[in-house]
Amino acid sequence: MEQREFSCKFKKVTTVFFTLIMGFSLLGQNKKFEKLLRRNIKKTVPILRVSEIDKEESYLFLDTREFKEFKTSHIKNAKCVGYDAFDLEKTRERFPDKSKKIIVYCSIGIRSEIIGEKLIKAGYKNVFNLYGGIFEWKNQFNPVINVNEEPTEKVHTFSREWSRWLVNGERIYEN
Repeated sequence: MEQREFSCKFKKVTTVFFTLIMGFSLLGQNKKFEKLLRRNIKKTVPILRVSEIDKEESYLFLDTREFKEFKTSHIKNAKCVGYDAFDLEKTRERFPDKSKKIIVYCSIGIRSEIIGEKLIKAGYKNVFNLYGGIFEWKNQFNPVINVNEEPTEKVHTFSREWSRWLVNGERIYEN
């Protein structure tokens, strides 16, 4: 009986210890991720944090990653406009309402900021850059879907180096 009690207590203590270690590890990673974002996001496009998105409000999500990244997963109802192949004229044709609230995003917010700048210069009035991009969206346990509109845990992380910033989800990248 004593052996069984010891075993149960040991498991509980081990679980608590592991949870604390993981929590501190993620906290440290979050600080590094914040530092990376502060260093690379110039805030030339107003930022919107995941926690600031009003779920009741209607936004047009524009995914500024490449199509292979979008196919792996994206935010529900997002439209892929790409980065390398971004075409402002096609975007104007697809989304003529320049007063619509638009949230641009990419992996962490760098590419989307550049596309957001182009949209603002083209006269779009309510453009926001999703701070931390799809990584932060997924890290905060928000759902993503694949090209078949099925829920998925996969997120294209662009590269092995960038994959460390995705904490919650299955990392997909090419070597």
